[in-house]
Amino acid sequence: MEMRSEVMRFENRIALITGASRGIGKAFALALAREGANVIVNYSTNEILAQDVVAEIEDTHREAIAIQADVRITSQVNRMVEQAIDTFDRIDILVNNACVYNDSTVWNMTDESWEKVIEVCLTGAFKCTRAAIKHMRAQEYGRIVNISSVVGQIGVFGTSNYSAAKAGLFGFTKAVAKEVAKRGITVNALTLGYFEAGMLLRLPENVQKVIQQQIPIGRFGTLEEVTEALMYLVSEHASYLTGQIIHMNGGVYM
Repeated sequence: MEMRSEVMRFENRIALITGASRGIGKAFALALAREGANVIVNYSTNEILAQDVVAEIEDTHREAIAIQADVRITSQVNRMVEQAIDTFDRIDILVNNACVYNDSTVWNMTDESWEKVIEVCLTGAFKCTRAAIKHMRAQEYGRIVNISSVVGQIGVFGTSNYSAAKAGLFGFTKAVAKEVAKRGITVNALTLGYFEAGMLLRLPENVQKVIQQQIPIGRFGTLEEVTEALMYLVSEHASYLTGQIIHMNGGVYM
């Protein structure tokens, strides 16, 4: 008896993930590939890590390319999107994940620190969206997810630049969602609490314990949980969901 092949949620969809060479961005790229997507792995500086992600995606029998682009620089963003279109003919999914942090109290914060975090985390999302959305409008289909943070909702000591950038994504998400809703494009923000990846793991263990004690659910989130949330937002099942801020933080902000 012939076995039926498993239906993949994103068969032949094309996904562009910024900041995809490590952490949650890498997890997004691999999860989408396992469900059938071909993936553009964006990175800023570490080509080796990005190529490792490409190799892992190719092991799932999907196509992937790594493209260097600093999301702060318009020419590099435009080049990345055009290269993606030249390779795959379309972009169906854009995940604005690239971000940096540089913590400091506001009275000690330099102009450079403020501007870099705002430019990568907020302006970068704008530039990538602007470049990709003209193609999505032409094809009358698209899924855009901006990765934000609970820090932008509650504020955290020493993070005025990061908090401002992540809060700015809320207004950006809602405005763009209204602009493109009639073109079959949804735009949502996935607002994350503390997960077992990325920035959290760079904190001292005692600081991690203090943070965990403040989470009503009592633990950090897992990569599997956050990738499943993302995959719902970029799926066909979420076609009526747009302009929303999805809180995924274990109860830190309600």
